[in-house]
Amino acid sequence: QKSPKPKTPTKSKKSPSATKPPKSPKTKSSSPRKREKIEPGSLPPPKDWEKIYSLVQELRADKTAPVDSVGAEALPERHLGEVVYRYQVLIALMLSSQTKDAVVGETMKALQKHGLTVENIQQTDNQTLNNLIQKVGFHNNKTKFIKESADILITTYNGDIPQTAEEMMKLPGVGPKMAYIVESIAFQKNSGIGVDTHMHRMFNDLKWVKSTTPEGTREQLEGWLPRERWGEINALWVGFGQEVQQQKEKMLKKALTCSSPLEALALIKKLRFDVSKEAKRYGLEDDVRKAMGS
Repeated sequence: QKSPKPKTPTKSKKSPSATKPPKSPKTKSSSPRKREKIEPGSLPPPKDWEKIYSLVQELRADKTAPVDSVGAEALPERHLGEVVYRYQVLIALMLSSQTKDAVVGETMKALQKHGLTVENIQQTDNQTLNNLIQKVGFHNNKTKFIKESADILITTYNGDIPQTAEEMMKLPGVGPKMAYIVESIAFQKNSGIGVDTHMHRMFNDLKWVKSTTPEGTREQLEGWLPRERWGEINALWVGFGQEVQQQKEKMLKKALTCSSPLEALALIKKLRFDVSKEAKRYGLEDDVRKAMGS
C-alpha cells in the first residue's frame, strides 16, 4: 500500500503578501508632517491687531506686572559684567518653566548670594545646587541641566553663553521659548519669538492664531507680526496675562481709566476675564455700567 504523498504548500500560503493590497500608510501618515514652514511676513495680519496691541501697550505702561520686577531681564546682576549678566539671564529662563515668577525671583536671589557665575556653579556639587533651587518646578531635572550646561559653556564657549538661539537650543533643558528670550535680552537680537503657554492661550482667544501648541503659535505669529515687535512682545503680553489672571482688581481699574474703557473691557473679556463678577467683587459695578454706556 502506497503511503500518502506529503502535501506541498500552495503558492498562496507561501507568499500571503501577494494577495494583500500594497501598504499605503506611509504616504498618509507622513503627509501632515510635510506641512510647509510658515515664513516670516508671509501671512496676512489679523484685523485691527494694531489697535489692540496699542491698547495693551497703554495698559502695561506702568510696568507693574510680576514679570517687570522678577522676570529674566530684571533679575540678573549687571554690575558683575556682561558675561555674568548673560549667564544669569540664561539661568533665570532655565528656572522659569512650570514656576511662578515670584519663586524664580526668590531662587535667583539665593543663587546670587551663593555666587551665580558659571565657574562657581560648575564647582558646586549637585546636592547643594538642588537645595538652592528646590522651590522651582522640576528642580531635580533643572539641577542636572544647569550643571551639564556649565561644563559645556566653560569648555565650548569660554565661560560665556552661545550668541544665537539656535546654538542655545543645543544646551540641555533649553527649548525654543527660552532660547529666543535669552537671545533678545542678552544680545538684543531676535531670530524668533519666545512664546509661553499664556501667550499661546491669549493669542488663540483673540483669534490672532489658530494653533494647538506654543510652537505653532510662535510660527504663525512670526508669519505676520512685524519683526520690530518680536523683541518686546513676550514681556509685554506675559505681563498683561499675569495682570488679567492674578491682579484682577488692578486690571479692571486700569481698563476703566484708560483712553478706551469700552475696548479695554471687551479685550479682557475675550481673555476670559469675568468683568461682571470682578466688578461686583471690587465695588466697581457703576463704573463698568458707565463705561459700557448703560
